[in-house]
Amino acid sequence: MVTSTASAYPISASRPELVATTTKGRRRQIDVQSGHALEILGHSIEYLADEYVHDGGSFSAHDASVEAMQQLMAINRQIYYACPFVPTFRERCRAFFHL
Repeated sequence: MVTSTASAYPISASRPELVATTTKGRRRQIDVQSGHALEILGHSIEYLADEYVHDGGSFSAHDASVEAMQQLMAINRQIYYACPFVPTFRERCRAFFHL
């Protein structure tokens, strides 16, 4: 279980090994259902952030709006990290020749 630095909420990834092995520059293979969920979550987070700024809320970690955004962002990360990496050219070649 991972804890967010911006929040006291624990973030439990469905596949924690992917969180630990994330490397810079690797793309993820996002299926249609995950992509749709990420899109909806992104719009929800953006809407809450815009509403928060429009209302002139003072930034506090215990504000209900901030906590809601943090929870949505945690769910967003869980979905994203559950998606597998796109195999590199080298990995595809290696798999092709080992068949």
